[in-house]
Amino acid sequence: MKRSSGVIDRRRLCGIATAALLLSSGAHVSYAQPAPAYPTKTIRVIAPFAPGGATDILARLVAKSLSDSLGQQAIVENRPGGGSVIGTELAAKSPPDGHTLLMVSTSTVTLPALARKLPYDTLRDLTPLTQLVSSPNVLVVHPSLPVKSVRELVALAGARPDQVAFGSGGNGTSTHLGAEILALMAGVRMTHVPFKGANPSTVAVLSGEVAWQLSAILSTMPHIRAGRLRPIAVSSLRRSPVLPDVPPVADTLPGFEASPWTGVSVPAGTPKEIITRIHQEIAKGFNSGDTRGRLERDGNEVVTSTPEEFDQFFRAQMAKWGKAIRDANIRVD
Repeated sequence: MKRSSGVIDRRRLCGIATAALLLSSGAHVSYAQPAPAYPTKTIRVIAPFAPGGATDILARLVAKSLSDSLGQQAIVENRPGGGSVIGTELAAKSPPDGHTLLMVSTSTVTLPALARKLPYDTLRDLTPLTQLVSSPNVLVVHPSLPVKSVRELVALAGARPDQVAFGSGGNGTSTHLGAEILALMAGVRMTHVPFKGANPSTVAVLSGEVAWQLSAILSTMPHIRAGRLRPIAVSSLRRSPVLPDVPPVADTLPGFEASPWTGVSVPAGTPKEIITRIHQEIAKGFNSGDTRGRLERDGNEVVTSTPEEFDQFFRAQMAKWGKAIRDANIRVD
């Protein structure tokens, strides 16, 4: 029998009643939210060290990669001081919207063990984004210093306790800690002279103000090539391809290894989709032919790890350096 057109289907009636009930009770249907617009303003790449050093050079490559690909300007903001504490605190307390990036390095993971109190919590307030590069330090001396090997440097320091001075980019930096551990392993006493950044420390070695330093190959190679600094060792367990005639410190002090790395973090809470986008653009820029070739010629291994890989590496580095610092009883405050 044909159903009358005036009879409403019961299922349809139930659906209408349910919808009316939901509306009257204030309930609402949830829809997927669109991804936040990004970027909407200038991106700050905070480098917590002075201009001219390896971290600053890499920060400028990060800024260029983002400026070229995101259609928004990215600028480097140098905030040196406190062995990277000042710049790191600024980034950690910035809005987590992807418009503030922080250059992180070995010093970022060593400071929690070195300082009694920090104005931020490294693991809670920062999210690792990518490791950019890994590179050994090179031990350089002024050409007038009568040493051409680690063995001769140790012998000189042994004959002149506390009279052989070494420079570093600041208290708690990888260049400071590596040199301190070298002296401890060698059983000699040397004097540490901290500077506000790697570049001022290099200037001090060039002028003869300090005898030696551990420094990044990236920023030191021009002086080595010009004959203004003499390389006598590298801080990795193996020789560097760009300094094949320079032996590792470990050839003289077995087990010594203090190779720094540089990466990028963002304030905790930055949306995952923004983190993924930033990582993709940085990786693209750093792996382009010209940039990758330049970095490798200067002694770097280009890494551009994923955020997940870098998070694991970051935590492992914090544990490794924390143990070394406690075993050596090193503090910066």
